[in-house]
Amino acid sequence: MTKRIKRIGVMTSGGDSPGMNAAIRAVARASSYYRVECLGFMRGFQGMIENDYIELNARSVRNIINLGGTILKSARSKEFLTEEGRAKAAANLKKANIDAMILIGGDGTFRGGKVFSEEHNIPVIGVPGTIDNDIFGTHYTIGYDTALNTVIDAVDKIRDTASSHNRLFFVEVMGRDAGFIALNSGIGAGAEEILIPEEDLGLDRLLNSLERSRRSGKTSSIVIVSEGDKIGKNVFELAAYVKDNLPYYDAKVTVLGHIQRGGSPTCFDRVLASRLCVKAVELALDGQQDIMVGMMNNEIKSIELVNALKSKPTINKELLRISDILSV
Repeated sequence: MTKRIKRIGVMTSGGDSPGMNAAIRAVARASSYYRVECLGFMRGFQGMIENDYIELNARSVRNIINLGGTILKSARSKEFLTEEGRAKAAANLKKANIDAMILIGGDGTFRGGKVFSEEHNIPVIGVPGTIDNDIFGTHYTIGYDTALNTVIDAVDKIRDTASSHNRLFFVEVMGRDAGFIALNSGIGAGAEEILIPEEDLGLDRLLNSLERSRRSGKTSSIVIVSEGDKIGKNVFELAAYVKDNLPYYDAKVTVLGHIQRGGSPTCFDRVLASRLCVKAVELALDGQQDIMVGMMNNEIKSIELVNALKSKPTINKELLRISDILSV
């Protein structure tokens, strides 16, 4: 017989992403709807270790759906990497009568949650929250859409000055070792070239592409560079290399950095967070554990946490082909 869930814990961990507050709100309100108590642990796993939590209810999460960041804060916990740290966290959860934990975060959050659950038999449900969109088992992660729109807005502004001065701009975007932000924002912003970790296109191809753009009459160009690109140089070295080999280009660099993590979440991310977290609460109440919720083909699905960690989502090669066609 499944144990009746009376109290759920929720935390945000790893890099923050727009929509995390919408996710916290959904967990708290779904819990309230199903008459289950909800506690929010501060600063991720570290808050579990330090027994640092706040009570959440339908009213305490009002007016946060539009806020970026996370009201529960986020931190990386070295102590949680140790057996002693995890044991301390488990003891605190049991003392607080937590029957299940909902973990909002990315790959590192899920790995920590999986080990924790295996060691201490505390059910965990993962909700993918990261701008990188690099979690297997979901087509979209919370925060990815907002980050894309932030990049598009920035690149649109950069193109204005690039056109005014006939300049080549290298724009570095985030994504760790995944090129989803670069590829999709590059197409959306009309970039002449997109460099991503999944496709090592080489320096010669980049030079040829930029030379072809110049010969076709383009007086300014935008190159979107994923921070994890494997072309062999960082974005500043890349710009210097192009200057040395194509001296007629006035090359500039813009690193967008952490602005991509901030800002009010888009409607898409608010709805996604709401759908995923209502489902996460319902799965916890159903006695499910060690799973992740995701959205596939606009349907909310669940996948075993071990399978979500076993693989990585792949880049859509069709988008690469489209990018080549549209860069003429």
